[in-house]
Amino acid sequence: MISPNGRVVMISGASRGIGLAVARNLYEAGFSLSLGVRDAQAMGQKVKDWDQARVLIGQYDATDKETHKSWVDETVEHFGRIDGLVNNAGITQDNLAIRMSLEEWQKVIDINLTSTFLMSKFAIKKMLKNKSGKIVNITSVVGHTGNLGQANYTASKAAIVAMSKSLAIEYAKKNININCISPGFIKTAMTDNIDEKFKEVIVSKIPSARLGEPDDIANAVLFLSSDQSDYINGETIHVNGGMYMA
Repeated sequence: MISPNGRVVMISGASRGIGLAVARNLYEAGFSLSLGVRDAQAMGQKVKDWDQARVLIGQYDATDKETHKSWVDETVEHFGRIDGLVNNAGITQDNLAIRMSLEEWQKVIDINLTSTFLMSKFAIKKMLKNKSGKIVNITSVVGHTGNLGQANYTASKAAIVAMSKSLAIEYAKKNININCISPGFIKTAMTDNIDEKFKEVIVSKIPSARLGEPDDIANAVLFLSSDQSDYINGETIHVNGGMYMA
């Protein structure tokens, strides 16, 4: 049984898809949440029926390095502590390598990887005061397998895994756990844009013969954010229907 006991978890990219499912699951489990989004007003409408004493909507733009620290500080000022962080914000800008511009490369690296590092860095500083914490970084199956036209995206996601292992080693003795969840192909706005014929090809390679649901990822995040995962550190949980088995 999950017992949050008033714990506070920050979630970036919380406005839709996997991020929104994570927020809903953690909220229903009893966590208080700081939700990092670019459009606070729109997010407010999505959570208007939630207990507002347990929800803070923070202004967070992964492209703006100043907002990483300010959102962390705002969360601590509001709730008095940070117990967990879910780094979910990310983008794709696909192109074949010989056509990929430096801007396309750098933007994906900055938003997916550098923002994850900065959020982790500032959150860990606050967690050290509590002498405990849980960080869950969302990676991707293609960070392990590679993928056509995604040299930038796969590099960013693979690097998150390696970085998370280093952070886990650095802060394990401080009772801070840093783990990753690597989703396969999940039903989100991103996969909605995939051509139906190509989607059929993808599904044919998944032993479970279906795309995943956002809740499949959210359930794993809930586990890694709870006391039930206290002896799991520096690991990656693969949630992909058997598409890739580490």
